[in-house]
Amino acid sequence: MIAYLLGKPILQSSGLIMLVQGVGYGVMVSAKTLIALAARAEESKVELWIYTHVREEALDLYGFLKPEDKSIFQILLSVSGVGPRTALGIIEAGASAIIDAVQTANVAFFSSVPRVGKKLAQKIIIELKPKLGSLQELNLGPQNPQAADVTEALLALGFSDQEVQMVTQNLDFSGEFQSAYLIKQAIKLIGARK
Repeated sequence: MIAYLLGKPILQSSGLIMLVQGVGYGVMVSAKTLIALAARAEESKVELWIYTHVREEALDLYGFLKPEDKSIFQILLSVSGVGPRTALGIIEAGASAIIDAVQTANVAFFSSVPRVGKKLAQKIIIELKPKLGSLQELNLGPQNPQAADVTEALLALGFSDQEVQMVTQNLDFSGEFQSAYLIKQAIKLIGARK
């Protein structure tokens, strides 16, 4: 299974090819990701977090710029009736917006996505509420995007809600530090507690 690619993005009208050591991987990405990659076209290497979708007749790769977007994408796929293309359309709004829409039961948010009607939108909210609802307890809404980024990254790395909640209370989100530094500090704190 392919989970990560680091290479040169080649943008085409039909999608994206990631050139990795002479091999081109066709990767499906959202329109938002394509725009972001077009803006970074001068960079020699870009990293993509990959979800490999295997079917009888095909093996498809879906790419994301952030690991938390990949995690939310996988959670969306757990809802029956939501396929990879629909999940890709939903994930375009970003992980934070999706979590907020689930927590606030915003049916209009999901039904605005192509191929998602009102009933499927309601089903998504009902099925994702137990999986994403506990994030609301962390009190990391839009008022602190850096805290939300750190929380999503730690959850994507497999840490439990309880571990994340305990360590995020001890981190300084005043803006002095970058998210990557705070994530490393959080991992150290979690390791020290074990």
